[in-house]
Amino acid sequence: MTMRTAPKVSKSSNRQFNPTHLRRMVLEMAYAGSTVHIACAFSIIELVSVLYRNHLNYPGNNPSAEGRDYLVLSKGHGVMAQYACMYEMGWLNDSHIQGYFADGSELKGLSDSRVPGLEVTSGSLGHGFSVGVGIAKGLQLKSNDQKVYAITGDGELNEGTIWEGALFAAHHQMDNLMLIVDKNNFQAMGTTDDVLGMGDLSAKFRSFGFETLEVDGHDEAAIDLAIHQLWDTSVGKPKALIAHTVKGKGVPFMEADNRWHYTRLDAQTFADAINSLYPKGDCY
Repeated sequence: MTMRTAPKVSKSSNRQFNPTHLRRMVLEMAYAGSTVHIACAFSIIELVSVLYRNHLNYPGNNPSAEGRDYLVLSKGHGVMAQYACMYEMGWLNDSHIQGYFADGSELKGLSDSRVPGLEVTSGSLGHGFSVGVGIAKGLQLKSNDQKVYAITGDGELNEGTIWEGALFAAHHQMDNLMLIVDKNNFQAMGTTDDVLGMGDLSAKFRSFGFETLEVDGHDEAAIDLAIHQLWDTSVGKPKALIAHTVKGKGVPFMEADNRWHYTRLDAQTFADAINSLYPKGDCY
C-alpha cells in the first residue's frame, strides 16, 4: 500500500484532548493510510477525550502499569479515536500517525492488544466487552480500586455475548465496571432500528441489574458528570452509560451519513473535512 502524506501534527499543551484536534488527527491517519471507519471514530471522540483527560489512571503515564485502569474498546473499528488520545498521552509519535496502516505499521485498523495502551484485540463485535468483564472480575478478586471502562457500539448490542457478559457482571456485583454505549443509531449496513431494533437500552440494562444513565455523548461536561454520578451510585452494581451520539460528528457532510463507515478520503474530501473542522482556517 502506498502511504500518503498528510500535514504534520504538532504537539501543544493547550491542545490536550481537544475534540477538534483529535478529529483532525483521525482525518490525517485515515488519509495517510487510505482507510475507512472515520465516522464511527468521530462518534466517540468526546467520550474518549473525557475518559483520558479526567478518569483513566495510568501510574507513571505507563500504558502497561500494573495498577492502571482499563479502557476496553469493544467497537474496535473506532480505534483511530483511541490512537489520537494515545498520541496526546505521548505513547505514540508523529511517525505512528503519518505511517498509519502502511506496510509494517504497528497501528492497524482495529484494536490490537499487542500495541501498549490497547487492552483487547477487537473488531469481531461483542467479544471485547466480555473480555472487559473478565478483567473487571480479576480486579475485583484483588480488592483494589482499579476500574474498567468498556465502549461498545449500539449495533454491537445485537451480539448475544454482550448480554451474557452483562448477566455475569450483575451476578458478581461488579461495581468496578462501566459499559459505555456509543448510541449513534447506525451499524455497518444500516440504521440500528432497521437492522435489529433494541428498544429502550436503559430499561434493558436496568433489568439486567445495571445502574444506568443517558447522556449527550458530545457534551464533555455532561459526560464527565454522568461518569462521576454512576461511580457514586449503588455499591454492588455494574454501570451503564448510554451516550447519544452522531455518527460522523464534527464534519457536517459526514454526519449521520452511513457511507462514511466505509468511504475513503481523497485529496478533496480530506481538505473539505479539515476546513469544516477549522472554518476560520486556524488549524492549531
